[in-house]
Amino acid sequence: MFRILIETTLLSRWLRSINLEKSVTIKQLPLRDNKTDEPKEKNFFEKLSDRFFHDDAPETQKELLDDLHIAHDRKLLTDDGMHMIEGVMRVNSLRAEDLMVPRTQMIVIDISENSQDWIKQVIAAGHSRFPVIDGDKDNVLGILLAKDLLRLFINPEYEIRQHLRQAVFVPESKPADVLLKEFRLKRNHMALVVDEFGSVSGLITIEDVLEEIVGEIDDEYDVVNDASDIVAIGGSRWRVKASTHINEFNRVFGTHFSDDRFESVGGLVSDELEHVPQVGESVVLQGFRFVVTKALARQVKMLTVEKLEPELTEQQPAKA
Repeated sequence: MFRILIETTLLSRWLRSINLEKSVTIKQLPLRDNKTDEPKEKNFFEKLSDRFFHDDAPETQKELLDDLHIAHDRKLLTDDGMHMIEGVMRVNSLRAEDLMVPRTQMIVIDISENSQDWIKQVIAAGHSRFPVIDGDKDNVLGILLAKDLLRLFINPEYEIRQHLRQAVFVPESKPADVLLKEFRLKRNHMALVVDEFGSVSGLITIEDVLEEIVGEIDDEYDVVNDASDIVAIGGSRWRVKASTHINEFNRVFGTHFSDDRFESVGGLVSDELEHVPQVGESVVLQGFRFVVTKALARQVKMLTVEKLEPELTEQQPAKA
């Protein structure tokens, strides 16, 4: 360091001697040791910022996800945070038909029927709003909020038709991210999905879209069983979470499924069907019928498992 200082001083005196000091100004650089002379390695966020604001910024979602996965691997992003980021990016490529509840699974109020019949159905479902139809699911009159049914108990002559909310219809091709924005701006939580001919093909709610981003959202009406992922529901039928480990399923049912390629029952069913199953699809394996009862666009969530009689065990996979 002293050598650098001496050389700088001598150079300055030499310049003055040849009368160049007015045209050349020498700024004494801060002295640094050998360690600080080496360029400091940038942290991940500095590198990510450089990529966003320079020529080598990620140009595709895959490149962006690769950078985010690096952050996740380095524990800069939590598992939940990474899952939500992936969900947000995935929603951009989904349409209403990918997330809707199919027509056959819709719970509706048929106003042409006796009120005592559909009131029981409403109570059992536990939803906050229901499509109201008149005889046919293509004849939607509007949306009824469950809280409005309280007036029916107080006043038997209460006319439901006069208190229906206007139903919102969206095409099957409606982008999911656009639909979510409309749900938020218009303060609407439900829409009927229609096909190209105007027939109702399903129903979608704001919760369906949000679950694709943050994962399953349980409310007080959803079945939660902390003790076991396998719950008997009567006869030879069980409700099984798709995340149930294969070994646990084998232990309970005496089956011999391998966990070499997948670890969960949902993975087993998806592998057998060779695609992500939709609600209502089923497959028969080792004497049991697996029926998908709840699923997201990318993942099975819940199944019903039924033990079959010996003569039924050879049935092929079917879609309900």
